[in-house]
Amino acid sequence: MEIIAEIGQNHNGNLRTAKKLIEKAKNSGADVVKFQIYDAKKLFSKINNPWYDYNCKTELSFEKVKILYEECKKLKIEFMASVFDIERVDWLEKLGVKRYKIASRSIFDKNLINKIIETNKPIIVSLGFWKKKSFPKSFCNSRVSFLYCISNYPTNLKQIKLSNVCFKKFSGFSDHTIGINASKIAMSRGARIIEKHFTLSHKTYGPDHACSMVPTQLKELVKFKNDLKKCI
Repeated sequence: MEIIAEIGQNHNGNLRTAKKLIEKAKNSGADVVKFQIYDAKKLFSKINNPWYDYNCKTELSFEKVKILYEECKKLKIEFMASVFDIERVDWLEKLGVKRYKIASRSIFDKNLINKIIETNKPIIVSLGFWKKKSFPKSFCNSRVSFLYCISNYPTNLKQIKLSNVCFKKFSGFSDHTIGINASKIAMSRGARIIEKHFTLSHKTYGPDHACSMVPTQLKELVKFKNDLKKCI
């Protein structure tokens, strides 16, 4: 079992905050930290998007991504990223990432998916926007782990329906609920990967902080994981 602390946009465009989040995630026991790498003006619409300026502010340049990658290397925690365009796949290949994450919103981007598959590296895919019962055929010849996901921010616990999820089929759970109980339940039902947003404070400005876990919650989740491994 592994826990991915998704920093995502929660650095709020501040490199010092991003580094502190990496350090806190490492010290709290996360296995991986994950960022989101995108061209904000291409990815996000201005229409009906109150977070557009925030999205632009949190865009990471290659130079900043390299700094964060090196910080992870120094602290001995895996750097991972959801990447949203072909150019940024090339960025991550230059840095030498171990594997890739494909976000729910990118599940229909065939050019991006093919580019990532061509790297021959493991892929983690969230299926929040995928409504079919069968998994996407695009990944049939690749090393892929699918995550069960509900793409609501935050997700109401009543929407999760974990009793309907087979974690022999899904590798894990991308958790957008408030708190960590849903993640604990998913692990107890067989989820091998837990991905959850990570922040220094729930009160920080930004769209994802409310459904993120803070360091004390991450430590609790890591302890639960370790205790669960002893019991099974």
